[in-house]
Amino acid sequence: MQLPLSQKVLSIEEPLTIGMSRRSRELNQQGIQVINLSLGEPDFDTPEPIKQAAIEAIQNNFSHYTAVSGYLELRQAICEKFKRDNNLHFTPDQIVVSTGAKQSIANAYIALLNPGDEVIIPAPYWVTYAEFLKLIDAKPVIVQTSIDNNFKLSAEELEKHITPKTKLIIFSSPSNPTGSVYSQQELAEWAKVLEKYPQIYVISDEIYEHINYVGKHYSLAQFESISERVIIINGVSKGYAMTGWRGGILAGPKWLAQACDKIQGQFTSATCSITQKAMHKAMEIDIETYVKPMVRTFQKRRDLVLNHLKDIKGIRANNPDGAFYVFADVTNLFGKRYKDKVIQSGTDLCFYLLDEARVSLVPGAAFGNDNYIRISYATSEELLEKAMNQIKSAIEKLQ
Repeated sequence: MQLPLSQKVLSIEEPLTIGMSRRSRELNQQGIQVINLSLGEPDFDTPEPIKQAAIEAIQNNFSHYTAVSGYLELRQAICEKFKRDNNLHFTPDQIVVSTGAKQSIANAYIALLNPGDEVIIPAPYWVTYAEFLKLIDAKPVIVQTSIDNNFKLSAEELEKHITPKTKLIIFSSPSNPTGSVYSQQELAEWAKVLEKYPQIYVISDEIYEHINYVGKHYSLAQFESISERVIIINGVSKGYAMTGWRGGILAGPKWLAQACDKIQGQFTSATCSITQKAMHKAMEIDIETYVKPMVRTFQKRRDLVLNHLKDIKGIRANNPDGAFYVFADVTNLFGKRYKDKVIQSGTDLCFYLLDEARVSLVPGAAFGNDNYIRISYATSEELLEKAMNQIKSAIEKLQ
């Protein structure tokens, strides 16, 4: 029986990140132990001061509707965070708090884009960037990067793909899935290009801001000549180990924030009031005390994974500067086989490793390039050691 679903729903795909994680859980439920390196979720607990703020909010009955964009004091705290950490100056009416960064991006898309508008997306990209455009009939313009340039799009290459229909550019730094971090100079070169195209807006996804191994985080919004056209997406899920709290942040021009408030008012209204109180505390806690120890652990795990990959013939990886992923080139394994399984893509390799190594990874196809696989190292060193040894053994079987 054909289900009466809309064409728009039928046009979008389930994220492979979620699909691979679900397959891992199914195997585990069958008694087959699978090490899950597919989801981008810190294995740390939310810092105690943040949890305590939420407990107090419940005890104090902070359980009623707030303003759609978040209660005023929270938005003021977010503005203080931008000023303190990024030297960016926002007012509370430029801030919209949403139910996660995905909703923040969706709000911005709906507010800005019309059918046929073009959106430049450097690949590899986070799965939702391109997929959600199908729901609003905008057109993704995918621009490939490679491991040889650390998966970063040069200003020259960016300009080559600008057309009269270009309305938006979306990218992340630090990046999911590559861990690449744009330098201040690289962003300055982007800004010079964008000065020539005042009709183009940019969504700068900075959700991994704090998970940075090379020092200071730089935002495209720091360049005054284009700052009014940069929309920052941020949140608390990654840097503060708060994935389940669902707290996203959009910061941009006042007129866009007002439009997003109107959109969100029809979809969800405000995000959870208790989550808002937790976010408020997150904006105020000491990063050195509560966040940097997690970052140092991630960096140690990154180095562990990279050291193992050096010993696995056929896999090539760069040295990611942030986030908690390695995006590895596996093209040297294409054409190899084990029994009746032939590797022709990153997807083939991921399913092979799920079956033979009992390790769940994500194919590069999810992020726009199936010559790669994504390895998340947001789990314990013990599990990473075991997973990498099992991956190596499975790949050595390929002939």
